[in-house]
Amino acid sequence: MNGLLNYINLNVSKNLLTTKASCKTCSKRKQENKRRLAQYVSDTYGITLNTGSMFDIQVKRIHEYKRQTMNLLHVITLYNRIKNNPNGDFVPRTVFFGGKAAPGYMTAKLTVSLICHVANLINSDPIVGDKLKVVFLANYRCSLAEVIMPAADLSEQISLAGTEASGTGNMKFMLNGALTIGTLDGANVEMRQEMGEENIFIFGMKVNDVEQLGLTGTIPGST
Repeated sequence: MNGLLNYINLNVSKNLLTTKASCKTCSKRKQENKRRLAQYVSDTYGITLNTGSMFDIQVKRIHEYKRQTMNLLHVITLYNRIKNNPNGDFVPRTVFFGGKAAPGYMTAKLTVSLICHVANLINSDPIVGDKLKVVFLANYRCSLAEVIMPAADLSEQISLAGTEASGTGNMKFMLNGALTIGTLDGANVEMRQEMGEENIFIFGMKVNDVEQLGLTGTIPGST
């Protein structure tokens, strides 16, 4: 019964968020939460962040199907664009990675190492400055999630379709005001139904496309 009442209250809250006053209050709270996370990063890693930048966050178990590497390739692309056009009109972005690798999972450990090396390169480049920062949040845990999730502007839920369980991390990001970019998988399916497809950024292959690719090496409609 409590769950039903909470669901009803969330639907009522949708109408409240259409007013200018409520939007202003939410923006103020979001900025406060971003400053709190930035302070944690400064105290822990000595990295100064631009709290006016987009906080783009992917925190979850390190695994190939969760595609932290794909996210990192996008970061490298952004870095190259800035290097090629330092005076370009870029939206400042701070990209956070967090999660743990299983003790015997060497590929996951190498992914963490790669993220840290790319972060060191970008964060020490004076040409890039505050346009782009990368942070790996070590020892991801519940108490740290309480600091991370309220600060997110963009939630990365980009696992390969058909591989993700219906977890709750993406829901927690959403309820803390983050926009979601992701594949049509796991709880993203239910989230899209509730929030409307215009309020979530879905991309990539669907489950049947992934299965077809595995069986034949081609994607339906690609030939």
